[in-house]
Amino acid sequence: MIAPVPEFTTIQTHFAGQEIAPLAARFGTPLYLYDVGRIAQRIEDLAAFDVVRYAQKACSNLAILDRVRRAGAVVDAVSFGEIRRALAAGFSPRGDDDRPAGIVYTADIFDRESLDLVVEHGIHVNCGSPDMIDQLGERRPGAEVTLRINPGFGHGHSQKTNTGGEQSKHGIWHEQVDDCLLRADRHGVTVTGVHMHIGSGTDLEHLSQVCQAMERTVATIGRTVTTISSGGGLPVPYKSDESFIDLQRYFELWDAARNRISDSLGHRVTLEIEPGRYLVAEAGCLVAEVRAVKRMGGNLFYLLDAGFNDLARPAMYGSHHPIALSPRDGSDHDRPEVDAIVGGPLCESGDIFTQQEGGFVCSRPLPIAQVGDYLLLGNAGAYGFAMSSNYNSKTRAAEVMIEDGQVKLIRSRETFDDLVRGELIPE
Repeated sequence: MIAPVPEFTTIQTHFAGQEIAPLAARFGTPLYLYDVGRIAQRIEDLAAFDVVRYAQKACSNLAILDRVRRAGAVVDAVSFGEIRRALAAGFSPRGDDDRPAGIVYTADIFDRESLDLVVEHGIHVNCGSPDMIDQLGERRPGAEVTLRINPGFGHGHSQKTNTGGEQSKHGIWHEQVDDCLLRADRHGVTVTGVHMHIGSGTDLEHLSQVCQAMERTVATIGRTVTTISSGGGLPVPYKSDESFIDLQRYFELWDAARNRISDSLGHRVTLEIEPGRYLVAEAGCLVAEVRAVKRMGGNLFYLLDAGFNDLARPAMYGSHHPIALSPRDGSDHDRPEVDAIVGGPLCESGDIFTQQEGGFVCSRPLPIAQVGDYLLLGNAGAYGFAMSSNYNSKTRAAEVMIEDGQVKLIRSRETFDDLVRGELIPE
């Protein structure tokens, strides 16, 4: 049973039980807030799966990783840095008969640093390219690997989030499985898992096709398979007319496929799921201060001290995020609504939070705002801070988590010294 989403109203004075205005005054803005209890609830939603493996690229702060681990999930890493983060957060690199591998490296290539770290710590690899089998086999003969398969079709809310089909760079093309098995045999590598992820926002019709493709792939590989992964991409509602996927039905489809695979192989197969956005999106919000209110012809603009350097999804994908006003004085009195365009401080015309895919600027009905009020951009926990940058020489935001009624700083706001660290002016 999916826990209900707290209503995101147009005027919001609290987040996770805490007053927003004092938090903004204490930590400054832009500011990321995370409701840790919401993350634990979302992990619990997926308890029917044997293994919940968090795709940490969605939000990789060490404190968040630590709480994900405490809630019983393991982790997926897609880079050298993410492996190091997982180790620093206490995840065990290996598994045993009773526990899954705490860290799995999933990628389409090995950069040299990642391969060194995988070999050093004996980390399980989910190979997204045939070349990875050779590169790992040469360094670690006898390794066990998972193959990430591109089944030839994909799905996503944006073409940029579609990870299947022949236009996607991700995974091993489904017709190349036999070649991969030959490569594995040359190095004594055993294929023990199959992973299949076709993009974000997977619906049940596509899911049924993925399950069938998974069964065909496992039949080709054979009895060495002990684990299958459904990937991630579980949808999160960003608009009032959107809803969660039917998780019970989602699990039933995958469980039925797993059981058929188990029967055909003659042994029980573990079923993993790999959520990223689903675990952390609703748990986070970005708090920004209104620094200017101005008219441009017939348009009203609210300009914030946060830009797409802080939250890139609207500019990158045309993604919708709910927006609420949080008055500076903490009052929750109703204010008349106006149609407003919400933008940031960057020297870029695309620095607009209220836009659609393709860069089309649109307005949003919002309460009348004044300079000094705050705006909250909701559902910003996934691919929010994780995709932030120093564009325009902006320093990155502070991060704060709220846990059991306590406010805890988990990342200090960057300083100018942080911004230029590593830069050199030669003689």
